[in-house]
Amino acid sequence: MNKQTQELRELTEVELQAQLKDTHKELFLLRFRTATRQLANTAEIGKVRKKIARINTLLHQHAQGNG
Repeated sequence: MNKQTQELRELTEVELQAQLKDTHKELFLLRFRTATRQLANTAEIGKVRKKIARINTLLHQHAQGNG
């Protein structure tokens, strides 16, 4: 388990929801920068998408009572 995942696991459900909202906003901005040819490292989009997936997984685990 990497450091980022461990840090996310320590957050409450409300904090995860806020983190998810911020991460979606970050993804939007990265996509916008890609469309306007201002983003040099397009791998950042994949990293942010994986972070969103991690947060969604943790939220699902919280909903199931496993988190």
